[in-house]
Amino acid sequence: MSAVNLTNVSVLDNPAPFLSPFQFEISYECLIPLKDDLEWKLIYVGSAEDETYDQLLESVLVGPVNVGNYRFVLQADPPDPSKIREEDIIGVTVLLLTCSYLGQEFVRVGYYVNNDYDDEQLREEPPQKLMINRVQRNILADKPRVTKFPINFHPENEEEQEEDHQPAVPSSSPGPGHANEITNEEEGAGEQQPAPPSPNHQPC
Repeated sequence: MSAVNLTNVSVLDNPAPFLSPFQFEISYECLIPLKDDLEWKLIYVGSAEDETYDQLLESVLVGPVNVGNYRFVLQADPPDPSKIREEDIIGVTVLLLTCSYLGQEFVRVGYYVNNDYDDEQLREEPPQKLMINRVQRNILADKPRVTKFPINFHPENEEEQEEDHQPAVPSSSPGPGHANEITNEEEGAGEQQPAPPSPNHQPC
C-alpha cells in the first residue's frame, strides 16, 4: 500500500494563453510519517518523437510530511517556445505531473494539451510564421491518465533488517569441537565418504 495517495488535481486558469503560467491545485493524503521531502515535477513534452525536447517546467520539494491531508497550488512557468520545433507547437501534446520520494517516482498524471490559435480565421488559415502570442492552450483536465508505481517508502527499515540478519561470525576462540565442526563443513565439502549400505539395502 502506498504511503501517499493523490486524492485530487484541479487545473486552474484553463484554457489560457500558451505563454501563461500553469497552475495546479494538488490534494493528497499521507498515511504514515515521511522523514524526507516529496518531489513534485511538471514536465512539458515538446515532441512525441524525441524526448530531448521535453522541458522540466517546475520541481518543488514538500516535506517532511506527517500523517494527514494536504493541499497546495503548484505554479510553473510555460515552456520555452524557442526550445520546441515550430511544427510541434500547434497541435496536441502531453503534460506530465509526477511525484517522487527518495528519487523513486510513485505516481504520474498525464494530460493531453491542445494548442491552437485563439482566432477562427487563424485556425483556418495559419500564418506562415508562428504567432506564439495568439496561441492558446487547452488542457483536457477531465481525462487525466494516472499511473502508479510501487516503491519503498522506508528503505531504512530494510537496512535495519539486513543488519539484524547478518550471519553469525565464529569467535576467535571457539569451544572444543566447535572449530572442528566449522572445518569439517568448509574443507570436507564434496569429500565426505559415503556411508556403508544397510544390510537390507545391499547393492546389486
